[in-house]
Amino acid sequence: MKLPTLARFFVISAVASVLSSNVNAQDLKAPADVAAPPKDAIKEDSGLASKVLTKGSGTRKPKATDQVKVHYTGWTTDGEMFDSSVKRGTPSTFGLNQVIKGWTEGLQLMVEGEKRRFWIPAGMAYGENPAGGRPGGMLCFDVELIENLSPEPPKTPEDVAAVPDTASTTASGLASRVLKEGTGTTKPKATSTVTVHYSGWTTDGKLFDSSVERGRPASFGLNQVISGWTEGVQLMVQGEKRRFWIPEELGYGKVPPPGAPAGMLVFDVELIGVE
Repeated sequence: MKLPTLARFFVISAVASVLSSNVNAQDLKAPADVAAPPKDAIKEDSGLASKVLTKGSGTRKPKATDQVKVHYTGWTTDGEMFDSSVKRGTPSTFGLNQVIKGWTEGLQLMVEGEKRRFWIPAGMAYGENPAGGRPGGMLCFDVELIENLSPEPPKTPEDVAAVPDTASTTASGLASRVLKEGTGTTKPKATSTVTVHYSGWTTDGKLFDSSVERGRPASFGLNQVISGWTEGVQLMVQGEKRRFWIPEELGYGKVPPPGAPAGMLVFDVELIGVE
């Protein structure tokens, strides 16, 4: 049996509103180009248009599953302001997979500190005639990306492609090397429940799963995961961090289940707790 958290994890969410209240349209003046994207706007294949108002100082762009903190103001194309975190004086925080499609796509174009104007077509917003008091048609937003709140993804190991000479290999073919010595003395058993932080790559350097990137350790029984984990984590003590090269027969096999990675897998694992 393979633990679901060790497979690629995707969050599927219905499109939700980032807008929370109406504010006075006279408080923040509509942009001169609110009615339509100008000639200097960047147009995406989806129909989303944008232009940079202030360049950012960051380098990392959010992913669709990241949490972000922003300031924003939104107008309809006739210049009516319908919502503004700037007016409220409080930035908004949300997951990019929890908002309208135009925001999910648009924020992924930005870096921290950047301010950008978006023209979001109705099909990527609330439609032409939405219910519940939401604005219809194309919408114009000024958005400042204040902070990406999700942890940075771990860097790909330099020895991800093949087992290095510094690794030790067991009779099963599992290879590993210690990255950080542990502080504990007791090793888990095959029936133990462990808490770990981990990241997993294919040998071409593709990150396919990471509790580090999600910012949450994983807990599971060692008899509930792939064979390479069951064997490998039993070599560790609490506080230890180890890199594993798991051959496909100890991973997801020659024909892995849908969504699971194939071939030899490389994992960095830190053993946090043992029960």
